[in-house]
Amino acid sequence: MYQIQPVAIARTPFREKFAIPRQPMLAPAAIGTIELQPPFDQAAAFEGLELNSHVWLIFLFHQALPDPDKPPRLRVRPPRLGGNERMGVFATRSSHRPNGIGQSLVKLESINGTSIRVSGIDLMDGTPIIDIKPYIPYADCLPHATSALAPDAPAAIQVEWSSEARLQVEVQQARLQQPLQELIEQCLAQDPRPAYQTPQPEREYGAGFYDVDVRWHYPTADCIRVLAVEKLA
Repeated sequence: MYQIQPVAIARTPFREKFAIPRQPMLAPAAIGTIELQPPFDQAAAFEGLELNSHVWLIFLFHQALPDPDKPPRLRVRPPRLGGNERMGVFATRSSHRPNGIGQSLVKLESINGTSIRVSGIDLMDGTPIIDIKPYIPYADCLPHATSALAPDAPAAIQVEWSSEARLQVEVQQARLQQPLQELIEQCLAQDPRPAYQTPQPEREYGAGFYDVDVRWHYPTADCIRVLAVEKLA
């Protein structure tokens, strides 16, 4: 048995799991801050990191940690297969891991003392970071590697806006000083709806970004219309 102590905490726009990008770098407008925690909260820990454009974040799926009193989950239902077919857990990137450990590749935007600003993040706000490592292109990029499960990024779905939502997002974007409209479009274009659900125009979906509640529906099976972008009470 080993003990692991988080070195940092991720501060991100995502307050809930629904609508978080399923892979990193799919939503470049998803800006996050990685804040070092004691006893690692010293600027010396980041010396030299500015020499890299991207970093790996090794983290804990803190809201999906395995129950030690239950048998390990060896087969899971990956979203890429529609959520209905099972595969071995080690053949997927499911959040249900034997040790609850995940990794994400993000772009390093800036270093500010004991925190770094990154983009393309796909982590929930408050995620514990257990390690940070530089991305090394010659070792980490393998142009001839293949994956039959996910050979290409999923096709983006069309995102359109109601006139009211368009006005609302401009107000909230100015207040937050963040690329909120881009973030919403990039996340919703990946179609966060579970693949096994049939889109119904009368059904509304919602998710939180920063302190904003976003509501949308599917007027057609291949289109999302944003209906409202409102600050949470």
